[in-house]
Amino acid sequence: MIEQPELNEHNKAEFPPAHSAEHLLNQTMVRMFGCERSKNAHIERKKSKINFNLPQCPTPEQVAQIEETLNNLIAQNLPVTYEFVTRDNIPEGVKLDKLPENASETLRLVRIGDYDICPCIGAHVESTAQIGSFKITSTSYNEGSFRIVFKVMPQ
Repeated sequence: MIEQPELNEHNKAEFPPAHSAEHLLNQTMVRMFGCERSKNAHIERKKSKINFNLPQCPTPEQVAQIEETLNNLIAQNLPVTYEFVTRDNIPEGVKLDKLPENASETLRLVRIGDYDICPCIGAHVESTAQIGSFKITSTSYNEGSFRIVFKVMPQ
């Protein structure tokens, strides 16, 4: 019998399609702009918002490219899988700087195809096709902080 790893308790119930889209959006922003993953996000069923530290506001063309990239990734039907690792077995490139101080020694990594991997204990879809479609409803830029407001429309 395989022992279930002990993880920190999760304090909120995400909407899995939007939460999974958040992972794709974080990786897309890292790849497009060389920024860090978001330090804060508010993910909900009706609309979600996420902020990125950027030195300048993306152009309307870049915002359209973000949305197009997300929808292309969703259409690829990428699998969402999990693996449990200890802190001394973290794959290269996985950052732990956003973990709470009391995070457990065993971590759950969430992989979305070969596109994204990060530690997370939240709820996700089984594959990106279950996200539906991704729509940026607005953006704003203020003193180095770029906010994206988005929604997902599951199929």
